[in-house]
Amino acid sequence: MFQRVCTVALLAMLAAPLAAQQVSSLKVRVDRSTDASDPDDTPELKVVAMGKGARVTGGPAGVFWNAADTATGSYTAKATFNLQQPSNHNNFYGIVFGGTDLAGAKQSYTYFMVSQNGGWLLKGRDGEQSPTIQRGTHGAIAKPDASGKSTNVVEVRVAGDTINYVVNGQTVHTMPKGTTKTDGLAGFRVNHMLDVQVEGFQLTKG
Repeated sequence: MFQRVCTVALLAMLAAPLAAQQVSSLKVRVDRSTDASDPDDTPELKVVAMGKGARVTGGPAGVFWNAADTATGSYTAKATFNLQQPSNHNNFYGIVFGGTDLAGAKQSYTYFMVSQNGGWLLKGRDGEQSPTIQRGTHGAIAKPDASGKSTNVVEVRVAGDTINYVVNGQTVHTMPKGTTKTDGLAGFRVNHMLDVQVEGFQLTKG
């Protein structure tokens, strides 16, 4: 995957519609697929204000954050993800945490995501590398209904030396903090070829 920080033009496009949601300082890193067998369906990532958040439509994947959203110690990062329509193949969306240098070549973060087939995925990011830490399925993860839509509240709860990964109020995975870096920036990620409304992002410390 090739990562780049969005252009000034894209930032300007984002700032205007999102200002009403008081997230005009939202930053975006576009993550384009270079895999010919798994291409982005459109060349650009579209972001517009919707409800109490933003609707993200790809195209390429994107990581979204606000520079003020940093946390250390114990905290919860949480957002509601409304899938507007199924992707033509399985893709993931969810919470980014423990981030550093998100706009740079040495980007680093961990991300916990869910997908339309009821799966969850926990990965790390270190520069260009994105190793899978753990993955699985869980009945708490909502799949698209007859209209093609689904809603999942995704949370990462850091408490002392434990990290709980929670979807719709149910813990789907628990692990010791171990070597996982949790201090840093928090935000969210929407993988490519998805149409997702993200609202109510909260970073609760303590």
